[in-house]
Amino acid sequence: MFYHSKDLQFNARVSKPDPRFARLLLEQFGGGNGELKAAMQYFVQAFSCRNPYPDKYDMLMDIATEEFSHLEIVGATIQMLLDGVNGELKDAADGEEIMQVMGGKGDKEEFIHKALYNPQFCVLTGGGPSVTDSNGYPWSGAYVNANSDLTVDLRSNIAAESRAKIVYEYLLQFTDDPSVKETLRFLMTREVTHFQQFEAALDTIQPNFPPGILQGDPRYSNQYFNMSSGEDFRGPWNEGISTRLDEEWQYIENPQECVKSTNGLLEVEPEGTDRTEKTVQNINKELARARSKEVKSATPETNLQWSKYERK
Repeated sequence: MFYHSKDLQFNARVSKPDPRFARLLLEQFGGGNGELKAAMQYFVQAFSCRNPYPDKYDMLMDIATEEFSHLEIVGATIQMLLDGVNGELKDAADGEEIMQVMGGKGDKEEFIHKALYNPQFCVLTGGGPSVTDSNGYPWSGAYVNANSDLTVDLRSNIAAESRAKIVYEYLLQFTDDPSVKETLRFLMTREVTHFQQFEAALDTIQPNFPPGILQGDPRYSNQYFNMSSGEDFRGPWNEGISTRLDEEWQYIENPQECVKSTNGLLEVEPEGTDRTEKTVQNINKELARARSKEVKSATPETNLQWSKYERK
């Protein structure tokens, strides 16, 4: 059950209207890395972990709800940045008024003319925010990543918070309004907060690498293919020990020759690792049983009920 408070989570303010920046800010209202995407992603992800991970369900719903409040902050800021546009469009008694606006005649008309850089504000929304990105493309459910595997979803969320944070970082460069900057900095900081929360939640699920349940084939899990000509670079991504599986990287200098000599990699033997196909299969079975048991033991087979209500 959602309950709306009419007060914003953060006291958003605008020093003066700025229709041009309002268009840019739409990216965080209905864009692919915006607040609506985050809210819907965490909201959808929460359902599948309601029974096996009630603590993560609680966290995802809390953060999803906060993201909706951030959407409200962004929408309110856009509306304030468009102050005056809606009023002019409502004055439809004289059709010549809009034509004067389009021509940029006078200070007030010039101000409205700037809003027309994004026709969505005037033609479709009448001077308010729209559920689109900054170029007017409608928000899409395709933005939402939800795989019903918490180790995958939490990693998607960490990436989502990273992208949203950098968008706010870029937006800060396009406004001189100190009040708007303060709002953007608050929203940007909350992305950093959520990043840490998702990261901490992921750490409580062990094992959580690789994502999902099935382990990788030990023949290929530590191979690095040198797939380009020119100057080659070496680093912890292709030499030494791998970060999670603790395997020694095998640098394949000539991938084409390697593929030919091993019958398309079918005749490769594991190198630089203690893992074998047998140990991998054993881990697969054990982890599959454990994860399945988590879900089944937490979910009743009959008389399902999402909530329990205490009557007074």
